[in-house]
Amino acid sequence: MSLEVHIEKRLQSYSLALDFTAGAKPLAILGPSGAGKTMTLRCIAGLVTPDRGRIVLDDRVLFDSEKKINVPSRERRIGLLFQNYALFSHMTVSENIAFGLDRVAPDERAHKVRRQLDALHLAGLESRLPRELSGGEQQRVALARALAIEPEALLLDEPLSALDTHLRSQVEHQLLSTLAAFEGSSLVVTHNIEEAYRLGEEMLVLTKGRVAAFGPKEEVFRRPPTLDVARLTGCKNFSRAAVISKGMIEAVDWGCRLRVSQPMTQPVVHAGIRAHQIDFLESTDGGANPEHTFPCWVMEASETPFRITLYLKLHSAPRPGEQPQLQAEVFKEKWQRFKDRPFPWHVRLDPDAVFLLPD
Repeated sequence: MSLEVHIEKRLQSYSLALDFTAGAKPLAILGPSGAGKTMTLRCIAGLVTPDRGRIVLDDRVLFDSEKKINVPSRERRIGLLFQNYALFSHMTVSENIAFGLDRVAPDERAHKVRRQLDALHLAGLESRLPRELSGGEQQRVALARALAIEPEALLLDEPLSALDTHLRSQVEHQLLSTLAAFEGSSLVVTHNIEEAYRLGEEMLVLTKGRVAAFGPKEEVFRRPPTLDVARLTGCKNFSRAAVISKGMIEAVDWGCRLRVSQPMTQPVVHAGIRAHQIDFLESTDGGANPEHTFPCWVMEASETPFRITLYLKLHSAPRPGEQPQLQAEVFKEKWQRFKDRPFPWHVRLDPDAVFLLPD
């Protein structure tokens, strides 16, 4: 199974220019508002016509500007879950699910609807209208409608954004099961970093209509190719970097020299490290590896139910007006073990955790 997308579309403030192939593994599309995520799905689904290019689904050409091919949306065999679900308010749950099956014989249509009702735990709700459903139930009805046509590709646009925290967790579990069982190409649009990581195995990062990163999610997070991608994937810590020698940099804004394990295949401009990868040493003397270990002072702390974000100054106690150099995140259980120690504490910046960024 594969979905090939090579298209250009002129928009009001920028041009969408995409070149990627999605396979059988779920693909998460991540990017800020206005990056072109939803427009990408609408072009694939046939709701918007690109200016030029080609879209191919399992060797079926859906769009080809040169050959004047533009398969109508309803004939593309693509299931699309809209961000607001777009259920028909005057139709029951069963009627909504059956909406794309009007060309199917009545007995077969009833069978397909029943199968989706059972698969998505909607049995007993068949006769209800959308307004009589919870947000999670509406989402599952919309997903059932998208799956009822037995699509070759499944496109999900911000599938969890309209749900509260409790429902989001429940529906996400259902989505993971659905994506695991789905045999076609699946694309999930989101602006939520953690959702993108959990729902996708591959990741596509868009910025202003362009592909900024594409590949296995672990690689995109571990070795982001640009500063923009690093920021979009949640990294908070960056420093200007100067190469000292092979495998050694100076992190200018952190005031330290660091060994790094990442090969320097391009000129290095910045270094980064994710907040959760900053390690606080249990000992008070900096441990046994001073090369990567630095004294630090906490300037501020921010608390969530399960984690603490610490804003750090390295090397010396902060003076009035100074800004933090690093953000670190720790679980509260670990925080409890060292929060009452006198300063300085010591942090280690692991060479495998520090990543390098080109211009």
